[in-house]
Amino acid sequence: MGLQPPQAWAAILGLVVLTAVSVLLGAGIMRPVLVVASWAVGVFLYRRYPILYLGFTWWMWFITPLVGRLIDYRSGWEPLRLLLVSQYLVTLVTLPNFLKHLPRLLLHRKEGLPFALAFLGVLYGFLIGLIQTSPIAVGRGLLDWLTPILFGFHLFVNWRDYPDYRQNIQRVFLWGVLVTGVYGVVQYLVAPQWDRLWLISTQLTSFGDPEPFKLRVWSTMSSPGPFAVMMMAGLLLLFNSKGALTIPAAGAGYLAFLLSMVRTLWGAWFLGVVTLLSSLKAHLQMRLFISILVIALCVIPLTTLQPFSNTITTRLQTFSNLEKDDSASVRKQIYADGLHRALTNGLGNGIGNAFIVKNGQLEPIVIDSGILELFFTLGWFGGIPYLGGMLLILYNLFQYSEFRFDPFMAAARAIGISSFMTLPGGSAMLGFSGLVLWSFIGIAIAGHKYHQHQRTDQKG
Repeated sequence: MGLQPPQAWAAILGLVVLTAVSVLLGAGIMRPVLVVASWAVGVFLYRRYPILYLGFTWWMWFITPLVGRLIDYRSGWEPLRLLLVSQYLVTLVTLPNFLKHLPRLLLHRKEGLPFALAFLGVLYGFLIGLIQTSPIAVGRGLLDWLTPILFGFHLFVNWRDYPDYRQNIQRVFLWGVLVTGVYGVVQYLVAPQWDRLWLISTQLTSFGDPEPFKLRVWSTMSSPGPFAVMMMAGLLLLFNSKGALTIPAAGAGYLAFLLSMVRTLWGAWFLGVVTLLSSLKAHLQMRLFISILVIALCVIPLTTLQPFSNTITTRLQTFSNLEKDDSASVRKQIYADGLHRALTNGLGNGIGNAFIVKNGQLEPIVIDSGILELFFTLGWFGGIPYLGGMLLILYNLFQYSEFRFDPFMAAARAIGISSFMTLPGGSAMLGFSGLVLWSFIGIAIAGHKYHQHQRTDQKG
């Protein structure tokens, strides 16, 4: 039957061909064209084919950084990273619909109010940022803060299409784990030239050395953190997957996830598994437990093979010796130095202005904590509505009962809670990490609304 609907797939494949030609020709001049073309395809799908728009948006976030690295390798390093704007613009097409619903959210809808509160917090930070720093810096920062809220709300407000959205997300993350997991393992073994160029050009020494077996895996994405967030979510969803691809995806996915060496997300995955197990009815718990055993039997032997075992074992051993671990010590120092300043900074520095005034001079803030960054940036006036909205959503999630019989909804809640719990260790509310946090919270609420409506119809 071919790809259906043909108009939608013609637009997607046209963008794929344009991207491939740009990479093969090393046409750096095509970066702005690709940004505009991606946005145009996103607008077309959003208006005509909303289910395909959902999958298209996720894949834009999954692979755009790799496309950028491939073009850089052929045409030269581009420090502005213009191509990465395309994934934000594709997500931003949901903004008009959010603004249309905003007045009613503030006045009536209990489930939608947290999204409105978070939006108002970000709006406050945006206005303070305009006063404190340049419009370009504020605009770039606003993309990181705003797009996750918009996309999460988009999933929530389309709750009537929850079954289709659920199926699409499940399928997208199955293929996403497989593709990015395989590439991640290859990246570790080979260290492709385009990835080496990116690592050398960015001078991010914390990501390892640009050599095989010596780098932390970030796969097709922009850094190990977002990649690990994607894997954490995808691997939890994988417990609900069936079919021939599940085991290969799990093998590549878990191996690449461990090679990312992001311990915070390892812990989040474990918390997600516990949350998921505690959410389901007894027979679904047993099915999940069997899935965990089968996947463990397939994955554990892979982690014992060289050259993977030494890297993974060394990182795992740091859990038992955190007082001597450099990154843990640095994070403790960040909290010791920054907690007081963050909590006494009532107005906030504003979005795009990660600086503090010290001895009459602006000095950059090194932030490795979502909680600190929240109050540094939004202050009390923006931080309290934003954090309050998040906590209100999480409270609502614990009141729902549909998780007992809907494994996907249970997984979505587990992902949302696990992502939220990583806030002390990183900025889990921004960029792709924030997209995962708000999206799975949004789809979990959508599931509740859908099942609630189904019960009402049956009684009627």
